[in-house]
Amino acid sequence: MYEQYLEVARSAARAAGQIQLDGLTRRLRIETKRSPIDLVTEVDKACEAEIARQIRENFPEHQLLAEEGTTGGDDPDFRWIVDPLDGTTNYTHRYPFFSTSIALEYRGQLVVGVVYNPVSQELFEATAGGGAFLNGEKISVSSNPTLLQSLTCTGFPGDQAGNHEVVVAWEKVSLHCQGVRRDGSAALDLCYVACGRLDGFWEKLNAWDMAAGWVIVTEAGGRVTNFQGQPFDLYRREIVATNGHIGPELVAVLKETLYA
Repeated sequence: MYEQYLEVARSAARAAGQIQLDGLTRRLRIETKRSPIDLVTEVDKACEAEIARQIRENFPEHQLLAEEGTTGGDDPDFRWIVDPLDGTTNYTHRYPFFSTSIALEYRGQLVVGVVYNPVSQELFEATAGGGAFLNGEKISVSSNPTLLQSLTCTGFPGDQAGNHEVVVAWEKVSLHCQGVRRDGSAALDLCYVACGRLDGFWEKLNAWDMAAGWVIVTEAGGRVTNFQGQPFDLYRREIVATNGHIGPELVAVLKETLYA
């Protein structure tokens, strides 16, 4: 049902990935946005332009939501939600953990998700009701039954203002699990939950950071909520993604922090 959209998302993600790899070989022009650590490069912009070009070429009536706002056609039923380079700080330091995230929202429901890491050449994808896949192989979340047996992950905000509450949550969660990681690309972190490399993830994020990952985690059998364990809202900027087993435990720990 969604194959035509999935194919465009795959193509656009791979094209953006090639732009990213090419950019690693030259000196980057780096700009800042909200803060000195909230970065954007010409590669971000080139990736977004290429993704937008492919979407417009195939679906000119569809809308496109990215960091620069909503653009594109007039059909409100279809909206692509894109992060052209998730993990820009990693990218500027040649730290090989970054990705492109592309999702499609149809009448308010996320139905397609693609995340591509060009360094590892891993392409994660999912469609509503169609399962989740990594390079064509079906994936599923882990079976770890408790938080104590789990590896979790989170991230820090781009403006530094919320760092304290993240540190408080990090410390609290770390006392209840085997480890907490901070990798720097939320889209990939969500995919790692989907394929069982991580058991849980939480962070305050924008819609474009988590839209594709939500589809992939959900279709891999995971559970996604907000910080209070309530149904996930893409536009609320809260996500807790787990294998389902540890979700209530992780939410309970987060409620003890400043997230409550």
